Amino acid sequence: MPEEEYDFTPASRLMQVDEIVDIAKVFVAGGVDKIRLTGGEPLVRKDAGEIIEKLSGLGVKLTMTTNATRVHLFIDAMKAAGMEQVNVSLDTLNADTFILLTKRDLFEQVRSNIDMLLAEGFEVKVNAVVMRGVNDHEILDFVRWSFLSGVHVRFIEFMPFDGNHWDNARVVTWQQILLMVQGTFGDEIEEIARVPHETVKQYRLRGGKGTFAVISTMSAPFCGDCNRLRLTADGKMKNCLFSRGETDLLGALRRGESIVPLIEANVLAKAAALGGQFGSDLGSVAADDIVNRSMITIGG
Repeated sequence: MPEEEYDFTPASRLMQVDEIVDIAKVFVAGGVDKIRLTGGEPLVRKDAGEIIEKLSGLGVKLTMTTNATRVHLFIDAMKAAGMEQVNVSLDTLNADTFILLTKRDLFEQVRSNIDMLLAEGFEVKVNAVVMRGVNDHEILDFVRWSFLSGVHVRFIEFMPFDGNHWDNARVVTWQQILLMVQGTFGDEIEEIARVPHETVKQYRLRGGKGTFAVISTMSAPFCGDCNRLRLTADGKMKNCLFSRGETDLLGALRRGESIVPLIEANVLAKAAALGGQFGSDLGSVAADDIVNRSMITIGG
């Protein structure tokens, strides 16, 4: 949760269940074969179970990114929908640091729900945003956890968004992360071949149950291989995580207009890299230059 008082979007401006499904059907008809429910936190919606159920009928792979605080309330709906993979946003393995970052004393609930997902046969990927001076000292702990538990840890470089106190000095690059792991585990590290449109560099420790990976959004962007589109909770389409521009699909749908031309135009307007906002020099990215939503209103 953000530290400052947050202006939550009125319910009337959010997509309703049938609107989510109707827009999803258009994307599926256009060739989309995977839908990920994200947030903020998708499971705070009282109708989350209904959304999961209806999207599961579209014949696509259905996944979710969640903070895992409420997974125990929806595990049955997730299983009934045939969901097999869940991403969990968790930046620390320390209860005190968890409270510092989230302002919530729910660390044990999250760990319990991750264990439950694993026990129920879900593939669990843990997204950990690495921030220098905050949790970079936990990198090796995350790797050991992946080895023992079977979770797939993905270390994500700190990225600039509205309200997240961006400072390029806090970025720990993928090379620095890997060097740290290599310094401890050396020849025990095995690199895993990348698959098309994958956004991670993936590794495992020999004999381990899980894997670890790095997502090099800032230091080595993978934009040319990215095939993701985002639809915000208020029905705005973003062709890149960092794009300034948005296309209002919900407004068009409510007016009875076709959204297909809007989707096509949005895709064609996609910038070559990083939403056209940043260059390759991390030192040139200033907090005041960021034009974007906060991450909780985009979804990861």
